[in-house]
Amino acid sequence: MADPCGEQIHREVQDYYGRELQKSEDLKTNACVTSARPLSKAVRDALERVHEEVVARYYGCGLVIPECLEACQILDLGSGSGRDCYLLSQLVGEQGRVTGIDMTESQVEVAKKHIAYHMNKFGYQKPNVEFLQGYMEQLGDAGLADESYDIVISNCVINLVPDKRAVLQEAYRVLKPGGEMYFSDVYTSQHLSEAVRKHRVLWGECLAGALYWRDLYSIAKEVGFSPPCLVTASPITINNKELECIIGDCRFVSATFRLFKVPGSSRAGPGQVIYNGGITGHERELVFDANYTFKEGEVMDVDAEMAAILRSSRFAEEFLIRASGANVATPQGCCHQGVKDPALHHLVITAAKAAIDRHRSNQTLLAGEHKIQQCSSPSWFVHHFYQEVIDALEEPPRL
Repeated sequence: MADPCGEQIHREVQDYYGRELQKSEDLKTNACVTSARPLSKAVRDALERVHEEVVARYYGCGLVIPECLEACQILDLGSGSGRDCYLLSQLVGEQGRVTGIDMTESQVEVAKKHIAYHMNKFGYQKPNVEFLQGYMEQLGDAGLADESYDIVISNCVINLVPDKRAVLQEAYRVLKPGGEMYFSDVYTSQHLSEAVRKHRVLWGECLAGALYWRDLYSIAKEVGFSPPCLVTASPITINNKELECIIGDCRFVSATFRLFKVPGSSRAGPGQVIYNGGITGHERELVFDANYTFKEGEVMDVDAEMAAILRSSRFAEEFLIRASGANVATPQGCCHQGVKDPALHHLVITAAKAAIDRHRSNQTLLAGEHKIQQCSSPSWFVHHFYQEVIDALEEPPRL
C-alpha cells in the first residue's frame, strides 16, 4: 500500500487534534510532552499568565523560547491553541509582534477566543498577536510576505507535515537576512517502515511523520540555512505495547535545533568573540547550543560559521566580534576522534545528559556524569563513554 497522500494526512491530523485530543493527557506517548531546558523565572512567570484553556489544549514537545526577543517579529508554525504565542507576546513586548498559523480550525478558534483576555492581562493597549488558519508549507497563501520575520519557531509540528522541505523553504523565505528558525521536533534513528508511515495514531502522536535525523542536515543545506545547531535532545519513550510492536527497533528523540539565514556577505572566516552579558535572563552566560556557551566578558574562539551567525543575526549587538589571525579549531564536541558523525555525536551527548537526569541509580551513567563535570570537553565524554551511553539509552534501567 502506498503512503498516505498529503491531503489525507492533513485531514487525519486535523481530526486527531481537533476531535480526539481534548487535553494533553489524552496523548498515548510522551513524544509531544517532552521537557526542554530549565525555564527562567521570567518565562515561568509569563507562562502562569496564559489562560488555562490555552495551556490545556497545548500539545508541543517542550518550550521553544529562544533568547534576545525584545521587539522581534516572530512567526509560530503550527501554533495550536496559542500557548507559545501568548508566552512570546510578553517577551517581545508591545513593540514586537507574534503571528501564529495552524491548519486546525478548532485550535485556531481557541487561540483567537482569548486574545482580549491576554492583552488585558499583559497591560497592552492593542494586540501584538494574531492567529491565522493555514498550512505551514504554504505560507504565501496566508499572505505572509518575504523577509518579514526575525524568528520562526515551531513546536513539535513539522513531523505532522508530509513535505518537510517545503516547510523549511517557506520558513527561509519569510525570514529576514540574519533571521533564525528555532524549533523542536521528533527525529528517528532510521527511515521508518511503511507500517509506521501509514499508521493513523502514530501520525497524530508525532511519530509516523518524524524525520530521519540525517535528512534534516541535508534539507537545511539544500534550502540555504546554516548547518543545524543542536540545542537539546531527549529520548522518547513509547509506553504503549501495541504501538511498540508496530515501531519495532526504531528509536525516537525529541530535539531542538536552531537554523540561521546567514547572508553571504557575513562570511569572513573564524573569529574571536566576547559576550557583553546584555541579554535579559542570560547575563552571566548564554548557552547558545550544545557546542557553544558564551560567558560574560570572556574571549572565545569561534569557527567561521558561528562568527557569521553572530555577526548577521539579532545577537550582533550582544557581542564584540573580531577576526581571528589563525584558523580556529572546530568547536569542541563537533568532530572528534572516535565519533565520525558530528550530528550523531550531538544527539548522543545531549541524550546522554538527559538520561543521566532520569536514571541516576545507573552507575555507568553516574561515572559519565562525573566526567562531564570534571572536564570542559563533551567530546572527551563521548569518546570514552560512547558505547555505555548507547546501551543505556537502548535499555534504560528499571527504577
